[in-house]
Amino acid sequence: MTRHHDPEGTAIPWGPAAVGAVDEVEVRGHIVDSLLLPKILDRILQMGGSFEIRECRIGVRRSDPSYARIAIRAASPEAIQEILADLLEHGASPVHPEDARIVPADIAGAFPDGFYSTTNQQTQIRLQGRWIDVQDQEMDCGIAIDASSGAARCVPMVRVIVGTPIVVGHAGVRVIPQERPRESTLFGFMSSNVSSEKPKSVSLKSVAETIRSTRAAGKKVLLVGGPAIVHTGSSPHVAAMIREGWIQALFAGNALATHDIEQALYGTSLGVSIERGEPIEHGHEHHLRAINTIRRAGGIRRAVESGLLTSGIVYECIVNDVDLVLAGSIRDDGPLPEVITDTLAAQDRMREAIRDVGFALLIATALHSIATGNLLPAWVKVVCVDINPATVTKLSDRGTFQTIGLVTDVEPFVRSLAAELATPTTA
Repeated sequence: MTRHHDPEGTAIPWGPAAVGAVDEVEVRGHIVDSLLLPKILDRILQMGGSFEIRECRIGVRRSDPSYARIAIRAASPEAIQEILADLLEHGASPVHPEDARIVPADIAGAFPDGFYSTTNQQTQIRLQGRWIDVQDQEMDCGIAIDASSGAARCVPMVRVIVGTPIVVGHAGVRVIPQERPRESTLFGFMSSNVSSEKPKSVSLKSVAETIRSTRAAGKKVLLVGGPAIVHTGSSPHVAAMIREGWIQALFAGNALATHDIEQALYGTSLGVSIERGEPIEHGHEHHLRAINTIRRAGGIRRAVESGLLTSGIVYECIVNDVDLVLAGSIRDDGPLPEVITDTLAAQDRMREAIRDVGFALLIATALHSIATGNLLPAWVKVVCVDINPATVTKLSDRGTFQTIGLVTDVEPFVRSLAAELATPTTA
């Protein structure tokens, strides 16, 4: 009879005489070098269960997948279900899967009780004995089924309507976790999520390399920016990257757009001269006058088309057809006409814009960075640049674990990145 040990060191027998509930899971892929297998075994013990590895095949070459079949014992069927639900997020799935359980929503704007809460990792559900991919992957949503096509997609709670078929429970759900990167880029180079001591030149070149490879693959690059980009004099560098085709989507708030336009019209940001670094007399009025000018013109696009606005980040977004999404906040002045003041509408616009995004660069904005991270699937690479390491920590704590953080001043990074991207690469 095979025996194993629980976290307290007590022998737990395996065999006909053993008590408790038993179930089996399997996990496959690069489960050793991605540390998935030890993580799964550790979670079983942490949750009060015990395990027996009944089959294990380790890939011989680096590219070979591995496989393990694990028996789990717990004190009760309820305890087993709790363990299985937890292991699901780490890539383990039942050896004998069932179809997903579907329940129609009975209330608009709410999921049925016991709904499956999604992660940002690739997810599949089992319908009529067949595994299908869940579309529009996003954390903290439910999974809705299209009754006509049989397709599955993530849906936010507020968008649920009465009768929408929703996946309930964990049966028939399979998560395919992201594996540890193997490429020799920033994402393979960094050993920690937050980097303040890594060589900046290596990090910078890696970000530029990732942007180039993202564009070469036909994917979009998303920039999420805060007003510090303008305050630090980085607007011309960001404008150059947009003009040269490196950025296809920009998420920001009223502040970045306002101060960018203020700089274009008055040469100031928050009333401080960008060139001289000195406050201008009555400069504190400039941001509000900039907003008023754009509102009188009928919006940013009309200001560009009329020749009123001729430079800056938002100008380049308009003339280069970049998907510009400005989401408002409670403290906004004005705001600019293009700012979306309905939070739910702003979320929906951001969801539309992140389709086909392969890389996201988040610069000097905690709130917009976290909001964007909540919407991105785990396979989209993310780099967060901020002088405050807490911004990156918050991103990771809220589930955007794929984020690499560079703790540095904004202007030197953006200036150097723009210069690096402007340098032709050698074949």
